[in-house]
Amino acid sequence: MIRLYRTSTGVTAVRGSQAYHSSSFSFDDLFRQSDPRAWLENMLGAGQPAAPDDSLADGPLLAPVESQEIWAAGVTYTRSREARMEESEKSGGASFYDKVYEAPRPELFFKATAARARGHKAEVCIRSDSFWDVPEPELTLAINAEGNVFGYTVGNDMSSRDIEGQNPLYLPQAKVYRGSCALGPALCIADPPAPETSISLEIERDREIAFLESTAIGRLKRTFDELADWLFRENEFPAGAYLMTGTGIVPPAGFSLMSGDIVRITCGDFGTLENSVE
Repeated sequence: MIRLYRTSTGVTAVRGSQAYHSSSFSFDDLFRQSDPRAWLENMLGAGQPAAPDDSLADGPLLAPVESQEIWAAGVTYTRSREARMEESEKSGGASFYDKVYEAPRPELFFKATAARARGHKAEVCIRSDSFWDVPEPELTLAINAEGNVFGYTVGNDMSSRDIEGQNPLYLPQAKVYRGSCALGPALCIADPPAPETSISLEIERDREIAFLESTAIGRLKRTFDELADWLFRENEFPAGAYLMTGTGIVPPAGFSLMSGDIVRITCGDFGTLENSVE
């Protein structure tokens, strides 16, 4: 596995006990390659070694994104379907989510530009016009310009449940706003994770654990390649894209994030993404 950490001074690549730093590394160049992993291996072989830094993953870090659009898939876990139906019951939109879970075509929506994405140890936001807000922990796919999955990172899809629940047409407002997305701590170029790989969500409030739950990514209804294929149908991403794969963990109806909360999302060997709430 090669981990790419983006700092204010460039990108540090870590492979085992070896580290390489570049002030001019381009994520766009990486995502444009037909074989990003081979390209990166060659680049590291010719790069300048850096002193290993065990504290690098502690952050703060920038999101590992340049020109990539960040998209998301919804209702890909049973728990997500249940949560969406629950929040939309009064508006009459509950059946939409039940139908999309069973349909061949997945729910895909635009999530963030690079400017709206936050990195490890940065602040994420909740909307001032929302009263029911939650983080959604999601394994996130790195997809090259040809539509092939080559890497993974940890994602936080911040969501305003009350706004989406009022009307499914409000989804963009519930999902797309400043600080509504976090990625990190690193972009990991690696083989696909095993189905039993765990993803967990921990929310700390006033130095106590307010919520803690985990699930396995094997509960995802659709394959990574299937989701990537649908995203790239009749679309073009010259610098590739990130795709959040949906959440299997949703805090209960009575829970909402508050300013000062700390959100930690851990996924297998891909690391722990931590963000405080503004």
